[in-house]
Amino acid sequence: MLKLIIDKISRIIRNKKQLEEKLNVKISNRGKEVYLEGSADDEYIAQKVIEALDFGFPFSAAMQIKENDFIFERLNIKDYTKRHDLERIRARIIGTNGKTLKTLSSLTEGFLELKDNEIGIISEPEFLEVLQQSIISIIQGSKTTNVYSYLEKHRPKPIEDLGLKGEK
Repeated sequence: MLKLIIDKISRIIRNKKQLEEKLNVKISNRGKEVYLEGSADDEYIAQKVIEALDFGFPFSAAMQIKENDFIFERLNIKDYTKRHDLERIRARIIGTNGKTLKTLSSLTEGFLELKDNEIGIISEPEFLEVLQQSIISIIQGSKTTNVYSYLEKHRPKPIEDLGLKGEK
C-alpha cells in the first residue's frame, strides 16, 4: 500500500472510478492522504499519474503516463539559477501569450505545466533529456530561438519496436 499527500484532492475524488479502472489500483482517501493498493508496477504508475494530476495537468495528459509509457518529471527553477527575479524567469518560460510553452510542447510532443517555481514535464523518455536541457537553457538566459533550433537539431530518432515488451 502506497500513501500520497495530495493538495488538489477534489480532482482525484472526481475521477476516482476512472482512475481505478485504468490504473488497476484501489484508491481510498482520508483527508488529503490518498492510499493506493495494487501490484507494485501499477502502484508506481498510479503514483506518477496522481502526482501529475495534483501538479495541474489535464486528465488526458496525465493518463499518457499509463497509456503511452510517458514519464513525469519536475524541474525546480531555483536549482538552475542564482537570480532572484523568478517572476521574470517564469515569464520567459511561458512566453508571450504562452507561445514558448506551446512551441516547446509541440516540438517535443510532450506536455508542460508551470506551478509556482516548478515546471512539470510529461514526455516520452526519448524527448525528456532534450526537453529538460532546453528548459534549463531558457532559465539560464538563452534566447528562445536558439533553444528551438537546439530542439530541432537534437530530435531523437523514432525507436523501432522490436516486440520485446510484452502486451498487458
